[in-house]
Amino acid sequence: MMSAPQYRVRRATLDDIGQLVELWRLMRFPADELARRVTEFQVAEHDGRVVGAVGLQMLERQGRIHSEGFTDFAQADSLRPLLWERIHSLATNHGLLRLWTQEQAPFWTHSGMAAAGPEQLATLPPAWRGLGGAWRMLQLREDLDAIIAADKEFALFMEAEKQRTRRAFQQARVLKLIATLVALALLAAVVAGAVYVIRHSPWAGR
Repeated sequence: MMSAPQYRVRRATLDDIGQLVELWRLMRFPADELARRVTEFQVAEHDGRVVGAVGLQMLERQGRIHSEGFTDFAQADSLRPLLWERIHSLATNHGLLRLWTQEQAPFWTHSGMAAAGPEQLATLPPAWRGLGGAWRMLQLREDLDAIIAADKEFALFMEAEKQRTRRAFQQARVLKLIATLVALALLAAVVAGAVYVIRHSPWAGR
C-alpha cells in the first residue's frame, strides 16, 4: 500500500517565482502582476516542487484569499486543508478581523466562509470593492475599535440627552416661576382694585 504524499506548506519566496509563474499561467491568472506580490502567497510543495498555492492579501486588518491554483486538481482536496490551516494561523497572528474570498470551491464554504450580505459588504475595504464576483466572508473577531467608538458615541449621545433634559427642567422651572409671579401680580392687582373700589364706593364713608 502506497503512503500518502508528504506536503510542506510555507510562505513563498523569490526562489519560487519560476514555478509559480508556470502555475499561474496554467490557471490563466495575471502572472506578471502576481509575481510582483509573490510574498502574499502560501505554497504547498512535494519533493521540492510547488504543487499548490493560494494568496493572502492583507489590508486594513482584513485578509483576501485569492488566486488558488494546483498543478493537479486531483490533489486539491488534500492540499486545501493544509493551506487553509496556514492562512487561518497567519490571519490570527496578524490580528485580522475578517477573511474574504471570491473562490468558489465548496471547501471554502465548509470552512465557515458564508456568502456576504449588504451589511457584511459594507465592511469590505474600498480597494477590493471593484473586484467582480460574489464574496464570501468569515468573521474572525469583533472590531474592538468600532465597538469602543460606538460606545463613545452612545455615551456622548446620552450626555447630550441629559443636558437637553436638564435644560428642559430649568426652562420649566423658569416658566413656573414666571407663571407664579404673573399670578401673584394679577392677584395683587385684583386685591388693589378691590381695595380701590371699596374705598371709593359711595357707601365707603358711611
